[in-house]
Amino acid sequence: MILLSSTQENSTYRGQLKVSVTAAGSARPVAGASIKISYTGVPESTLEELSTDSSGQSETVSLPAPPLEYSLDRNSENQPYSEYTIDVTAPGYEPVSIAGAEILPDVTALQQIHLNPAQAGVEEVFVIPAHTLYGNYPPKIPEAEIKPMPDTGEIVLSRVVVPEYVVVHNGSPRDSTARNYYVRYKDYIKNVASSEIYATWPANTIRANVLAIMSFTLNRVYTEWYRNQGYDFTITSSTAFDHKWIPERNVYDTISAIVDELFASYLSRPNVRQPILTQYCDGRQVQCPDWMTQWGSKELGDRGYSPIEILRYYYGENMYINTAEEISGIPSSWPGYDLSEGSSGSKVRQMQEQLNVIADAYPAIPRIAADGIFGPATAEAVRTFQSVFGLPVTGIVDYPTWYKISEIYVGVSRIAELT
Repeated sequence: MILLSSTQENSTYRGQLKVSVTAAGSARPVAGASIKISYTGVPESTLEELSTDSSGQSETVSLPAPPLEYSLDRNSENQPYSEYTIDVTAPGYEPVSIAGAEILPDVTALQQIHLNPAQAGVEEVFVIPAHTLYGNYPPKIPEAEIKPMPDTGEIVLSRVVVPEYVVVHNGSPRDSTARNYYVRYKDYIKNVASSEIYATWPANTIRANVLAIMSFTLNRVYTEWYRNQGYDFTITSSTAFDHKWIPERNVYDTISAIVDELFASYLSRPNVRQPILTQYCDGRQVQCPDWMTQWGSKELGDRGYSPIEILRYYYGENMYINTAEEISGIPSSWPGYDLSEGSSGSKVRQMQEQLNVIADAYPAIPRIAADGIFGPATAEAVRTFQSVFGLPVTGIVDYPTWYKISEIYVGVSRIAELT
């Protein structure tokens, strides 16, 4: 682990960190959790002591970070993020320590902590390895971007479906000692994107990379690639086979917002039903002439390219952005238009009922009349929900807000276990 130098520590560059603590296996917040933040490798260097509010969240704190140009310059040899250790304790739960949380300048790191009920009183420790653009990882083993699909067999899906969960094998496919993790699809994409690109990059570069990551992942889901080889998982965390996914790593606000905006999208080619297995490399340590390079996509974003222009630059003009036909694990799909003050009907009532269930677990959110009429009280409840869950505070239920309400509602009501 590389610590900040004294020059960096006293620099004007800062990154932000916000910690959210929930009970493992649910979206229910843990209020009153104690959080200590220190430099990784110097446990006695406590910088901040925080506690969680009724929504299980800490205040946002500012921490020293390296200069911004380190994460923007392809040729920089300097580590572009600082590393911190986050220790969390709460009555009735096992303590958790995360070493190596990565703080980039000018963006907010979002650290989600999942606490297990107290049993043996043993602290769970997670060590976050180096970012893939900074550390050394095996390059992707090339595969065909379109998989042969048998006419008969065990293929379950006849259409592209966004899964509620993916099963991530935390190692290479043949490593039988590696653990499988059940991870919400959106959380998986946010984790991978935060592990494989820098959150300081242009928004359209982030969008292009997120689309490539999602399309690759949905290809694994659609073709049941690993299950058809006899494995019991969806995808691996090995960069040689799939993408880097790291248990309990922090994500970033810029990446999180874009995943919430695009999560039902994937990349397709004409007359090909399956999502395209969009492979890429970094373009610095590894070159890949027929694939997107991450550093190259950053430079195209700097030049004002749109996400689809970036993708077509690398994958060809016949690449298109498509939308999945179904999203699993949600009570009802987005109505297709924003809900705001003056809206009414069954979709408003459903949203109000879900907010009231969420308010039972998150008391900062006011309860409202589920009357199907979007009035000022509903707008205020929506604004509070958006504030709690890191969405733009508009009071309007747009696409990302609708699906975030659905996600949290399912998490706190555990409706997913009943279906």
